[in-house]
Amino acid sequence: MTVSAGEYATRRGRVAEAIGEDGIALIPASPERVRNRDVLYPYRPDSDLRYLTGFTEPDAVAVLAPGHEDGEFILFCRDRDPDREIWDGLRAGPDGAVREYAADAAHPIEELEEYLPRLLGGRERLYYTLGEHPAMDERVIAALRGLRAGGRRGARAPASIVSLDGILHEMRLRKSPGELDLMRAAAATSARAHCRAMRAATPGMPEYRLAAELHHEFERDGMEPAYPSIVGGGANACILHYIENAATLADGDLVLIDAGAEHAGYAADITRTFPVNGRFSGPQRDLYAVVLAAQKAAILAVRPGYDYEAPHRAAVRVLTQGLVDLGLLEGGVDELVEKERYRRFYMHGTGHWLGMDVHDVGDYRQGDEWRELEPDMTLTIEPGLYVPAGSEGVDERFWDIGIRIEDDVRVTERDPEILTADVPKDMAAIEALMAERA
Repeated sequence: MTVSAGEYATRRGRVAEAIGEDGIALIPASPERVRNRDVLYPYRPDSDLRYLTGFTEPDAVAVLAPGHEDGEFILFCRDRDPDREIWDGLRAGPDGAVREYAADAAHPIEELEEYLPRLLGGRERLYYTLGEHPAMDERVIAALRGLRAGGRRGARAPASIVSLDGILHEMRLRKSPGELDLMRAAAATSARAHCRAMRAATPGMPEYRLAAELHHEFERDGMEPAYPSIVGGGANACILHYIENAATLADGDLVLIDAGAEHAGYAADITRTFPVNGRFSGPQRDLYAVVLAAQKAAILAVRPGYDYEAPHRAAVRVLTQGLVDLGLLEGGVDELVEKERYRRFYMHGTGHWLGMDVHDVGDYRQGDEWRELEPDMTLTIEPGLYVPAGSEGVDERFWDIGIRIEDDVRVTERDPEILTADVPKDMAAIEALMAERA
């Protein structure tokens, strides 16, 4: 299951149309990063470059130059090197870039500086995002400086540098059928991993061992974590980005798992919270019911014509009412919402865009207003409540309870599609699944 060559070409065509024949775009690959000494981190391709080309090697730059005599899609990449390929794996090389990735022309990356002045010269606008790749920034600035210095000889540098993000990230915000298939695959594997973790959890188990159950399912399907997995038991569930996963799961505690797989560059993002021993206690049940009701209300607001913040407003109102009902807040719901008193227990937003990046690209506002949701936008819906020990004025029976419930949701013309619906979230269904351990 991959994105077709035709879809990549269509994407490049849309960018070319947007920038016009007086514009040129440069999209560099992410550099490799040193983990320690001579060991590199596993390479993760740049999402923008992959979105436009499918190319996943480091040391590459894609050039989109509408109307250019050398071709409209030119790829600079690593040359073939039999010695290095013995150590590091095969490379496409310039010939492979043309043959396998439909580049109109391709050159070794070492020749980029030589070609840049000829590519940029005569264009009115350079579409390039400064500040993300310092080494590439230096190459671009040097080429522009050289063109400007040659002005009396007829050379003409682009008059402006424009971030490509506004065009490209708006395209990425709405998912194609092929992209949605990849996201559904990532969601299915992630859902199975969460179910496996629920069945495996037992008191006395280290958090990292539960994380291993998740990663087993990811890797079995040829996927990898889309982000560092969070497995937080007890008090650790109240730490939003807890990734140490080093404590021991205790009988009577909840465990919060926030984990998702990445498939062919597309992420899933699921959070479930469940009892380590398989049975929710009374206080856990009370708070969990509030969060679940808030999530269901928020998902109902994932519809065309609703603005992006509508799910958050729906969740906040349900959470605030629940906190009042349980005695964690006092006062009228309207006033508590207006003054954001709920933020003591719910301090984050209700979701984010989802796609090639787990916190995916795309503007959340248009002007001063939240943007309207449109079909095939995908986002997470993830309300939560967190009550750390020592919370002033809060009954101790609620201390060290952290709960978040997160699903991946696609906007459709009608009811929202929950991509991650295969993981149970109703308390009875969770307890039934965990009972299968026996």
